Amino acid sequence: MIPFNVPPCVGDEIQYVSQAIKKHRISGDGEFTKRCNKWFEDNTACAKALLTTSCTHATEMAAILAEIKPGDEVIMPAYTFVSTADAFVLRGATPVFVDIRPDTMNIDEQLIERAITDKTKAIVPVHYAGVACEMDTIMDIAKRHNLFVIEDAAQAVKSSYKGQSLGAIGDFGCYSFHETKNYSMGEGGAILIKDKSYIERAEIIREKGTNRSKFYRGEIDKYTWVDAGSSYLPSEMNAAYLYAQLERADEIYDDRMKSWNKYYKTLTPLKEKGLLDLPFVPEECVHNAHMFYIKLKDIEERTSLISCLKERGIGAVFHYIPLHTAPAGKRYGRFDGEDRFTTKESERLLRLPMYYGLKEDDIEIICNNIEDYFNK
Repeated sequence: MIPFNVPPCVGDEIQYVSQAIKKHRISGDGEFTKRCNKWFEDNTACAKALLTTSCTHATEMAAILAEIKPGDEVIMPAYTFVSTADAFVLRGATPVFVDIRPDTMNIDEQLIERAITDKTKAIVPVHYAGVACEMDTIMDIAKRHNLFVIEDAAQAVKSSYKGQSLGAIGDFGCYSFHETKNYSMGEGGAILIKDKSYIERAEIIREKGTNRSKFYRGEIDKYTWVDAGSSYLPSEMNAAYLYAQLERADEIYDDRMKSWNKYYKTLTPLKEKGLLDLPFVPEECVHNAHMFYIKLKDIEERTSLISCLKERGIGAVFHYIPLHTAPAGKRYGRFDGEDRFTTKESERLLRLPMYYGLKEDDIEIICNNIEDYFNK
C-alpha cells in the first residue's frame, strides 16, 4: 500500500514533547510556542506570528481583527476548504465567490474588482497547492478600494511570490499545521500580522479576551477581561512537536521538492501525448511542493483512475467540492459572475501521494500504474 499521506515526523518530536511535559508547562504560550512564533517571524518578515489551534481559528481571528460584521461581504474563490468561508459566516458576513484561473486553480484576480460592492470588506486569496495568487494585482485592488487582504496560506508555508513569503503579504495570513500539511502539529495553525498596531488586540483575542500576555511579560501586575475573544492557544506539546520540524524545515522542503520534480518529469510524456495536464507554477512564484496533482479529461475518467489506483494499493484522492454548490454555500454565500472553470476544473483534478519520506521507487510505481491505465 502506498498511502496518500503520512504525517511528517523527523525524529526529535517525542524528545521535545517530553521536555515540555517535564517542565510542567503544557498549556499554551510556553517556550516551544515562543520558538515557533519567532521562527515564523524570522522566516517571513511579518511583524508578529502567533500559533493557534488551527488555521480555521487563525482565520476567525483575522475576521475579528478586520472587524467583519453582519451584512459585510468578503470575496474569495469557491474552490477552497470550508474554513475559508466559515470564519466570515460566523461573523454574519456573506462570502462572495468568484471564478478561478484554470492554470493555477487560484482566484482569478481579473474578476475580483467587478465583485466589489459597497458592502465588501475584504479579499481572501487562497494559495492553492502552495502556489501564489497574483498578489500585486490583488494588493492594488485592495488599496484602491480600502479593503483588507486576508491570505489563506494554509498550504503555503515556505512558498513565496516575488521573494515575499506567502501569508506575510496581506494584512493577515493564516497557516495550517494539520497532519496533511508540510509541517504538522496534528491540529494547529498560525496567524501572521503585518501591521504592528494589531498585535496587542490579537494577543487579547487569542487569550480569551484577556490581557494575560501583557501580565506574563511583566507589563501589568494583574490581568483581566478587556475584549471579546476565545481560546485560540494550542497546547505546548503540539508546539513542541511542530518545532522539531521547523528546525529541519529545509530538509523537509528539499525532500518534498525532489518528489514533486520526480512526478513532473516522469509524467511529462503523458502530458505531451495529451492524456493529462500537470501543475503550472508561474515564473514569479516559488512553491513548496505541498501537493502533486494531475488533471484528467473529466470526472468520469478521474473516478475510473482513482478506482484503478485503489485496486493496486495506491491512495489517490480528489479535492474540494466547490463551496457555492454545497448546501451551506447556497445558504450563506453567492457566486459572482459565471462559473466557467471552478466546477469543471475541480472535477478533473486528482491528487497523488505526497509526503516527507515518499520513496522514489514508490513514485515510479504510481506513475507506471497511471501509464498502464492509459495504455489499457
